[in-house]
Amino acid sequence: MYKRVLLKMSGEAMKGETSFGIDSKTVQSIAKQIKNAHDLGVEIGIVVGGGNIWRGKTASELGMERAQADYMGMLATVMNGLAVQDALEQIGVPTRVLSALQIDEVAEPYIRRRAIRHLEKGRVCIFVGGLGSPYFSTDTACILRATEIGAEIVLMAKNKVEGVYDSDPRKNKDAKLYDDITFEDILSKDLQVMDATAASLCKDNGLNLIVFNMNTEGNIVRAVKGEKIGTFVHVK
Repeated sequence: MYKRVLLKMSGEAMKGETSFGIDSKTVQSIAKQIKNAHDLGVEIGIVVGGGNIWRGKTASELGMERAQADYMGMLATVMNGLAVQDALEQIGVPTRVLSALQIDEVAEPYIRRRAIRHLEKGRVCIFVGGLGSPYFSTDTACILRATEIGAEIVLMAKNKVEGVYDSDPRKNKDAKLYDDITFEDILSKDLQVMDATAASLCKDNGLNLIVFNMNTEGNIVRAVKGEKIGTFVHVK
């Protein structure tokens, strides 16, 4: 079983069956899965996306200035992080929200050594605000935070997607699910699991991933136990 993990949650997973925003029942269900993993003694960091509220890249493609759009996306991750914190604390899980953006009224500033200390004390750390700079995705923020806190693995929880496929399973019913794959394959085949910067960071730092469907009950616990689920993405 892994001792310290970084869970990357899709913002879109938080909207549940709704078309937009945060669905409280869905967030509560996710929180229970995280609690079950936390109860095993696993130290858990979380990076949550903001796609259920705002996508900076999409807004940029529609004509908005990219940096401005990205900052709005960072604020969306803060909202999601606070929702996850509330759901976890309601069921007795101690948490800290650490933000790359300075928002002292609602979150602590991200400081690497402070985050590690929180994890050692058994607190779930929720990292929000991306990297605090535009032009970087939450995937890149996730991998950088995982490297900084010394996570053994990144658990990339997807919304209704079982793992890494050779094509989009929502568009191609014959898409093939990979049991395991290398970062080199992801980059060379342009598989869209994460952006190229994040994949290169994993490759350079020897950080492996498990990509799985977070909508399946118990999958987060299975992932931290090292059970075979989804797709294992590795360096070699």
